[in-house]
Amino acid sequence: MTSILKVDTIQDADGNNIINESGNTITIGASGDTTNIIGTLQNDGAAVGGTNTPAFEAYLGGSGGQAVSDNTVTLVQANTEVYDTDSAYNTSTYRFIPQVAGKYFAYASIQTETATNSDLNDSYLYFKLNGSNIYESVNIYANGFGRQDIISGHIVVDMNGSSDYLELYGRINCEDNSGMLFESNTQWKRATHFGAYRIIT
Repeated sequence: MTSILKVDTIQDADGNNIINESGNTITIGASGDTTNIIGTLQNDGAAVGGTNTPAFEAYLGGSGGQAVSDNTVTLVQANTEVYDTDSAYNTSTYRFIPQVAGKYFAYASIQTETATNSDLNDSYLYFKLNGSNIYESVNIYANGFGRQDIISGHIVVDMNGSSDYLELYGRINCEDNSGMLFESNTQWKRATHFGAYRIIT
């Protein structure tokens, strides 16, 4: 035997609305209430909510920085993880390889340095997907304006969850063609870093 209860409003013992239906809108709870959902909350059959994972952040650790050649696109060796939820970042190959398909927000910064003052012409930052450029950022200091720089960038990228990989590259162009570095953690606290996380869509 089944029964049907037809009401517009259910109240608690103090007369406060617990459930109210008006104009095809159902309101559960009232201002100041805590509503606990037991089980799975769904939106038209699909689960509601989620987590921004896989996610990671890593930085260039160690001392002395990463030496680079002048005006050469170079893989950033972000070798020290802050976190890595799904073991998706490889600290030997410096690749982010998530095994979950989706849109990912990637971000990075590179602290660049040359050996002498007024020597830095340009700093570049690149994101590469499967070895191909998908993003380029540049800070230009014509005629050797500075010595140090921080260049940053971010992008949303689709990844297939099976074979796609993301890498961070940089490039320094200087006047005297010597002493170029991506700075490591000991010089500038985590200034050279690389991270990404999946966006809930």
